[in-house]
Amino acid sequence: MKKIGNFVCKNKWIILIISLILVIPAIIGYNKTRVNYDILVYLPRDIETLKGEKILTDDFHMGSFSIMIVENMADDDLLKLEDKIRDIDGVGNVISINDITGTTIPIEMLPNNLRDKVVKGNSKLVLTTFEDSTSADRTLDAVQKIRDTVDERVKVGGMSAMVLDTKELFNSQMLLYVIVAVICCIIVLMISLDSYTVPFLLISNIGLAILYNMGTNIFFGDICYITKAIAAVLQLGVTTDFSIFLYHKYEAAKKKYKNDKNKAMSEAISETLTSVLGSSLTTIAGFLALCTMKLTLGVDIGLVMAKGVLFGLICVITIFPSLLLVFDNLIEKTKHKEFIPKFKHVTDFVIKYNKVLFVVFLLLLFPAYIAQSKTKVYYKLDTSIPDNYGYTIATKTLQEKYDMMSQSMILLDKDVEDYKISEMVDEIKELEGIDTVINPNALSGFGISDMIIPSKLKNAYQTDKYKMVIVTSKYDVATDELNDQVEKMNKIVDKYDKSAIVAGEGPLMKDLVNTTAIDLRNVNFTSILVIFIIMVFVLKSITLPILLVTAIECAIFINMGVPFVMGTTIPFIASIVIGTIQLGATIDYAILLTTRYLEERKKGNDKNVAIKTALESSVSSIFVSGMCFFGATFGVGVVSTIDMIGALCRLIARGAIISMLIVILTVPSLLLMFDGVITKTTSGFKKGKILNEKTN
Repeated sequence: MKKIGNFVCKNKWIILIISLILVIPAIIGYNKTRVNYDILVYLPRDIETLKGEKILTDDFHMGSFSIMIVENMADDDLLKLEDKIRDIDGVGNVISINDITGTTIPIEMLPNNLRDKVVKGNSKLVLTTFEDSTSADRTLDAVQKIRDTVDERVKVGGMSAMVLDTKELFNSQMLLYVIVAVICCIIVLMISLDSYTVPFLLISNIGLAILYNMGTNIFFGDICYITKAIAAVLQLGVTTDFSIFLYHKYEAAKKKYKNDKNKAMSEAISETLTSVLGSSLTTIAGFLALCTMKLTLGVDIGLVMAKGVLFGLICVITIFPSLLLVFDNLIEKTKHKEFIPKFKHVTDFVIKYNKVLFVVFLLLLFPAYIAQSKTKVYYKLDTSIPDNYGYTIATKTLQEKYDMMSQSMILLDKDVEDYKISEMVDEIKELEGIDTVINPNALSGFGISDMIIPSKLKNAYQTDKYKMVIVTSKYDVATDELNDQVEKMNKIVDKYDKSAIVAGEGPLMKDLVNTTAIDLRNVNFTSILVIFIIMVFVLKSITLPILLVTAIECAIFINMGVPFVMGTTIPFIASIVIGTIQLGATIDYAILLTTRYLEERKKGNDKNVAIKTALESSVSSIFVSGMCFFGATFGVGVVSTIDMIGALCRLIARGAIISMLIVILTVPSLLLMFDGVITKTTSGFKKGKILNEKTN
């Protein structure tokens, strides 16, 4: 460890120059990394609905579609508009009722049951298909060009429109997230550190680590917008305490080596690396546990954040020491009195009422667990899009005028007889909540002669391998009603074609619900198990990992139970990842306190003396770490209008505070209550007696 410290001190200028040079490829990598705004692409590739999406893309050239609402437009103008849209790169088919009637046959002559499905007053529906997938760049570009082509009389809906609006909304706020997080952290650091210069050096160091992390994401090909939004603020919040620890060690070592700053820094680096290695491993392990999710968004977040912690640790023992040494004189000139209190009253309170706090902890544990299990989550991906965005306007118009909430596509083998398809359609129509079932065969039932149906319309429904039936529902996506409807539809379809697939947004969202239900159990179990194993080796104890993980899990239960108590609903992704993030990021607080407690006990001090010393030396550090974590995420939670991001950041921020309070108020009581068991199950103690125990 000392060799690393000596190397850094000797080559501080070289390290700073290299770190600045590395900014160039990092920025290039950051800009070149594609950002994905469609969460559904992270579903497991082997599920049937995604196989259906591939068939729609490859065979029907319908990777995505948009139902547009056209108002107050003459028939000939509508047909001209269709031609313009067809010429846009990425667009497949553009179909409306006018493709059947043209400009000569009055729409009023069509059967009422057909006309009412596609015409309402002065508005008509136009189906536009796209050749590539929902979130493909070519598709998003096509949607944007359609919006640029049409005027206010045309409203463009569909999943790709939602993804495009999410992209625009996110890009308009991303810079604000970073600015708010940095300002909040600087405020906390200004209050907690004894120099006005150090906070800026610390933020600069972490900023470089974040830039390196985000730049190397180019090797993944693309990352989710949620990952991009939270990675920077999480890395800032999680790794700040590494830098604070190093600074404090450096300041203490300077008093020991008054005339040799390099030697002081070398010792500080060595002690920091030894101390934070274990805690960083638990944090990294917590994030990597997300990689066990079937929804591969977990892999996305887990790898990026684990890499971020690693970059943070490397920068803390290389770049930050170099900055401190170079700017040491300025640091000394800008020293000020520390504003953080010593928390003596808190220490006295915890020791005096440790048994009461232990009882309160036990009383909270079970109700908190019940409350968090009842917290409601939502899966609607468009919840965060404001009312004045194009997708929301189109969707509301579609719902209000046409009572159409969602669409599904049934993909059948081409050899399925037409009469069987008609029977299947009749059964599906009987399901509660079904709006319309459309296929070329059904058009004759509306009184439309096969002779006048355009070939492009026929080709849109049939290929040399498959036939397609479109089903529209009155139920909204990600609701229990629609999920139940899709389930019943699958059973009906299966009777007529065992190989058939029900695809589309509704079935995809149903699979998302089922997948995340499994992930919630698996990820939490994996993170607890992995972190427990690491803590066994870090603390050299069997009992302590159980106690500390239980304490943080209680904090997680309380945090996740708050939405239930407040009657609010949280995004599904928050319910899956928050437990792992909070456990991995805040278990360090408990490890810091416990490690110091063990040191004092092994010196032969009484358990009450040991816990008092541990609290006095750790509370300030835990408070600063917790507040930095809170500051980095809370600000983003407040300013973000994308609830998928805002709600997640608010949960993380609240979790940081709750974990901090649990560690300060409850962990000491656990250590005192189970001291006898701890000394028997922890390395360094022998037969329940403290090694080198002091004699009175």
